[in-house]
Amino acid sequence: MASLKIRDLKKSYGPMQVMHGVDLDIEDGEFVVFVGPSGCGKSTLLRMIAGLEDITSGDVSIGDRVVNEVSPSKRGVAMVFQTYALYPHMTVYKNMAFGLKQAKTPTAEIERRVNAAAEILQITDYLDRSPRNLSGGQRQRVAIGRAIVRDPEVFLFDEPLSNLDASLRVQTRLEIARLHERLGATMIYVTHDQVEAMTLADKIVVLRDGRIEQVGSPLELYERPQNAFVAQFIGSPKMNFFKPKDLAAGAQAQLSDQLTDEQFIGIRPEHLRNCELDKAVVCGKIELVEQLGEYALVHLTGDQGAEFIVKMEHAPAVGKGTMIGFDSKAELVHYFDTESGLRVTQS
Repeated sequence: MASLKIRDLKKSYGPMQVMHGVDLDIEDGEFVVFVGPSGCGKSTLLRMIAGLEDITSGDVSIGDRVVNEVSPSKRGVAMVFQTYALYPHMTVYKNMAFGLKQAKTPTAEIERRVNAAAEILQITDYLDRSPRNLSGGQRQRVAIGRAIVRDPEVFLFDEPLSNLDASLRVQTRLEIARLHERLGATMIYVTHDQVEAMTLADKIVVLRDGRIEQVGSPLELYERPQNAFVAQFIGSPKMNFFKPKDLAAGAQAQLSDQLTDEQFIGIRPEHLRNCELDKAVVCGKIELVEQLGEYALVHLTGDQGAEFIVKMEHAPAVGKGTMIGFDSKAELVHYFDTESGLRVTQS
């Protein structure tokens, strides 16, 4: 396995620049997730690491070797795509063995690697089947197995769960996490799903418009987002934002006395607690209640038109159209600068 370093990485398509000087360190054995909205550059960055996209400027190093000019097959990486990319006319065994056979690996070694990977992924019973006789989850395991047999220094996953249904996504996500624990391999995983990022990653890289917004552990990004974009992207439902004019009359006494008109606050839906109106930080009229079994999502609108969501253990006892109040612990309130969107530290 190997560490990976990216220095001032840029990518342009003609006059259009899509990656703007990315710097990133990935440690040996880390599970790193690239996350962000569509078009943020996460798949482009992954493909540049893999050698499938040319680098306009900057360096990608795997271990101690700069690999800018190294062909994809010689970089020591293996990539798993969202489309599986299996050969339909080959058996599972032949699909997994194909790359090794092309590399003229001895037959006995091919058999050893394929059988070992199949055992790890629990697909030994499928080795003689063709891909068309497998479920989506089984096909994805074959694609992962094809990467494992190459014994790469770095595994690359490009949205590998996006073609699976909800239950299979959860199951396959667990299998990937177990695979990382078992192999101790360096893994880079691209997704637009922040739940996948939060549950899989040692380290999350949040991207927007070809730039890194923040790098950190899932809890770091959840508890101390560096800006409003990260604050709303990480967490589900997303963080509520309130301008000073949206707050209840008694809010200033409960919040930092440094809150100004040049700032706004963020409070996560799960950190708002129902309270009396005269003690509330924010008040809102109930618009909709989503009953989700273990909790309810309550959608509200404040007097000034601010819409927000509260995650409650039980739905409110009052009906739609009722005005109710909420407070929050002071340490769970986040402050941001209105102009820059950057986090403001309260003294």
